[in-house]
Amino acid sequence: MTELNFFSPAQIAEKMSAAGQKKVGIPTGKFFTLAILAGAFIAFGAELSIMVGHQTDLGVGITKLLAGSVFSVGLMLVIIAGSELFTGDNLIVIAALERKIRWSQVLNRWMLVYLGNFVGSVLLAGIMFGTGLWLTNGGLVGATALNIANAKVNLTFMQALMRGIGCNWLVCLAVWMAISAKDIAGKILAIYFPIMAFVASGFEHSVANMFFIPYGLFLKGSSTVVDATGKAASAFSNLTWGNLITKNLIPVTIGNIIGGALFVGMLYWYIYLKKEA
Repeated sequence: MTELNFFSPAQIAEKMSAAGQKKVGIPTGKFFTLAILAGAFIAFGAELSIMVGHQTDLGVGITKLLAGSVFSVGLMLVIIAGSELFTGDNLIVIAALERKIRWSQVLNRWMLVYLGNFVGSVLLAGIMFGTGLWLTNGGLVGATALNIANAKVNLTFMQALMRGIGCNWLVCLAVWMAISAKDIAGKILAIYFPIMAFVASGFEHSVANMFFIPYGLFLKGSSTVVDATGKAASAFSNLTWGNLITKNLIPVTIGNIIGGALFVGMLYWYIYLKKEA
């Protein structure tokens, strides 16, 4: 019999359970450092999506497709290079459902990875601001980044929540399928399509927003960038550090947990691992 070059869904579920158990055993300092790296890796993908998608004559749909295609680099770095991402780590609920780890350990890892992701994302936002690359094309790159950030803090709670659900449903499926692949090419393909789909669809990723919104906040003070948007400075009055948290991160994070932990982790645990009475 020819051996398949990928693992079955049932095998993936077993691997995810073991991975969750392993993650809680990583020393705190190393785990936090891995989380910082993941925040930066996702930010690299986010920055690239801004640069590639900032001005095209291809129409909204194709432009979003291009932006989503390059954004997938972020999760490729996370999974293949190695790091810890909050949205992907929503899947450690499988280990808790299998009673291999405690729910308190799940919450501990989630809080730690979330904070580390924030540090890494904001760090790269600061680095990118320092590069001055946002001045590219007469400041239109910066204007695109500013408009993206502003749009994200002007969503309703329900919009942000639902977009968060859609996002991490797809992100965790990307992680799930990447685990199934036995070679690098397979992992890249498994990651590419779901990530492209979530970005092109306009869904909301909490860790990516830890880059997008702070980057916009840094750019908000540049008259060159504001002028390039064609809007008055008052149009960006809602873009504040407080609204980053209350108007975006809180609802998006809740949505990400529902999409990843519930719709992927818990459902696949029920299908493949739950013991029948």
